[in-house]
Amino acid sequence: MSIRRILFGIAMGSPCLSQIVTSAPVTENKEQQQPPFPPPPPPVLDGMSYLELDRSLEDKYFHEPAGHELGADDRLGHYDVRYFHGMVSEEERAESLHHMVIAYLDFFRLNKLETWIAHGTLLGWWWNGALLPWDWDVDTQVLDTTLARMAREFNQTVTSYISNDKRFKRKYLLDVNPWAYFRDRGPGHNIIDARWIDTSNGLYVDITALSRFNPEDEPHTWECKNKHEYQTDDLYPLRQSKFEGTKAFVPYKYQELLTEEYSVQALTRTHFQNHTWSPSVGQWIMKV
Repeated sequence: MSIRRILFGIAMGSPCLSQIVTSAPVTENKEQQQPPFPPPPPPVLDGMSYLELDRSLEDKYFHEPAGHELGADDRLGHYDVRYFHGMVSEEERAESLHHMVIAYLDFFRLNKLETWIAHGTLLGWWWNGALLPWDWDVDTQVLDTTLARMAREFNQTVTSYISNDKRFKRKYLLDVNPWAYFRDRGPGHNIIDARWIDTSNGLYVDITALSRFNPEDEPHTWECKNKHEYQTDDLYPLRQSKFEGTKAFVPYKYQELLTEEYSVQALTRTHFQNHTWSPSVGQWIMKV
């Protein structure tokens, strides 16, 4: 067919052009034709596989008193709602956390469960081996292998504690989150893998586990469900120290980890949260 006849056909709506167009090969989208691939299964913890959980049913396990999400009082987010009977005083908070840390570290040491202090709790240790006076909870970490043993052997254990002077008595619940079976972040509301809970008021120790998500290609990379990432030599060999007057372990590269998480200012700033650091007494002093 000549170019002249094609142009004439365009002007007149010639059936010749229609035949040429409709007979042209249709380009197929091969990607659309291929069946969709299912997403890869989430990493799971072998030691908790007996749970056989359905991921589609995952809901938040640990709950805090209503209102803290809305900013009514951020301190409400540091209580387990099952044992919450109202906000405690500053004095009771400090005393509760002090003894809770001792009971937790002693229990883990007695049962040969490896754990170390982390995050803001580690920052308090860096300053003076104690909790930061404005903290309302405690952060610790374990490896996922330890978490699996906690789930198998110690889940729902209630431990009675009496202070050395016999004046402070409490019971603590070790509660392992069943959704810790899934090691990825998932919906994001089960990033805490376990808690050590004061059953008298609901204050707690948050316990998060570290897993190797890609052990073949990155065998020395560890990560928690809240996307904190570490190398093996960041953590090991753990350093033995003291915290709140009892034996505790801290990560090997504690200073580098604190600087990365909180910046160097966290290790140099001497005024924070209405407190001033006093080198002469080695404590944070509250302004009056």
